[in-house]
Amino acid sequence: MTEEIIPVTERLELRAADERYASELHKLVVKNRQWLQESLNWPQYVGSEEDSRQNLQSNQMLHQRGYAKMFLMFNDGALVGVLSFNAIEPLNKTGYIGYWLDEDHQGQGILSQALQAFIGYYVERNEIRRFVIKCRVANHASNQVALRNGFLLEGCLREAEFLNGRFDDQNIYARIYAS
Repeated sequence: MTEEIIPVTERLELRAADERYASELHKLVVKNRQWLQESLNWPQYVGSEEDSRQNLQSNQMLHQRGYAKMFLMFNDGALVGVLSFNAIEPLNKTGYIGYWLDEDHQGQGILSQALQAFIGYYVERNEIRRFVIKCRVANHASNQVALRNGFLLEGCLREAEFLNGRFDDQNIYARIYAS
């Protein structure tokens, strides 16, 4: 089976999750753990490289079955982040997007470029028509990613996300492509 790659720019591409990237991914998570934990729950549970390998294996299986899609962002050949559908509703053609980018690579347009290519790829394949981003109201950077990329705020889910010992409100954004 050939590796699924979504080209973004000459320097940037998305590669489907594969366990061969476990070591690189683990190092990137460890490097970014402190700030990741401000917005995400899972980084605290990544202890060893084997944890990262198992996560990639699990995501490969979900990817192949179409329940989720995890891509690794590579900029100039280096792993810099993750862009995924954390969940897919095939009947509704809806994909719930998740992402994170290495702190040293933020503010360069990498995530927005990758997101546009990701969306275009799935629209062209007619697999997804409704793209959803849910993020904590307090996560200003993630809210800005949604707005900068043409997502519309559909509402606020009250106390919808448990993180760091408390329930936080969550904004829900969507971008819809009619077929």
